[in-house]
Amino acid sequence: MGWTSRMGAGMALALALGGLAACAEDSTAASTPTPSATSTAAPATAGLTVKDPWIKAADTGMTAAFGTLVNGGTTDVTIVSAAASVSPMMELHETTMVNGAMQMQPKQGGFTIPAGGEHVLEPGGDHIMMMGLTTPVKAGDEITVTLTLGDGTTVPFTAVGKPYTGAQESYAPGAHGSAMPEMTGMPSAGAHS
Repeated sequence: MGWTSRMGAGMALALALGGLAACAEDSTAASTPTPSATSTAAPATAGLTVKDPWIKAADTGMTAAFGTLVNGGTTDVTIVSAAASVSPMMELHETTMVNGAMQMQPKQGGFTIPAGGEHVLEPGGDHIMMMGLTTPVKAGDEITVTLTLGDGTTVPFTAVGKPYTGAQESYAPGAHGSAMPEMTGMPSAGAHS
């Protein structure tokens, strides 16, 4: 075989192997999900999860959702609102000292979870308030809650209804006629947390 023939055979083999490699890359790419435009536009949301989410069981009135917000991404994430089918009105709440008493109020600016960090939602602390329950939340119920982030993307999670009698928080009317919870030592029918 002459030099030209060997070179032609070598090029044909290289092209064939290159084609096989390209097919292998294509099949790998096809089996590996590629980021969508949404996840590329908001890479931080891909790492946001909720660890051990739960909702205090309640028949009517108000309750709250708890858990640990975990940001596995590389940028800070801010949660600005939440929604669930069992509550037409939900707010992100913090607990603060007002006139010598612990009181819950909407968290201005939402919850910011630093890159690689966590933010705990717990009874007597920050939580997701669920007001005007449209259906009871029973122990064992699985409720889907959808968080809305500062960039407009949403992150759903499922929280389990659990009985809880701690903290004994009750609710006092707040400004503009909306119910604002206030922590007291007395249990109430509408208590949450």
